Amino acid sequence: MAQTWQQKLNAKKEPKLQVTQKAMAEVPAGGQLFFPTPQLIKQFIDQIPQGESMTLAEMRQQVAQTHKGDGCCPLTTSTATRIVAEAAWEEIESGKKPKQVTPFWRVVEPGSSMAQKLACGSDFIENMRQQERIN
Repeated sequence: MAQTWQQKLNAKKEPKLQVTQKAMAEVPAGGQLFFPTPQLIKQFIDQIPQGESMTLAEMRQQVAQTHKGDGCCPLTTSTATRIVAEAAWEEIESGKKPKQVTPFWRVVEPGSSMAQKLACGSDFIENMRQQERIN
């Protein structure tokens, strides 16, 4: 049976900080690449104040710095962000109000490829950003 997004979000995983053997994701060889978990990304997004936003690249940079990495794995971060967004959408579909879930629309831009993949669609993201007066 396939896991729900909530189950994927709550999976027991640990973040990793790994020394790179070669240059990777804007981290030079010998640098520290950070691999976040969905829970860690959820906690980070939950801290972004209403009406503010940031790009995934900005989030990766801040998460890496917080965890003493030279960079944050873009693939792992994108995957974790999608899990957070889909889990939040499941909660909305179950009756929660958007203000009661992780505000993923603060890091997912409406025109992005990620927005196109999400079950909520880019219109929902755009609507939430308009409500919060995010450009």
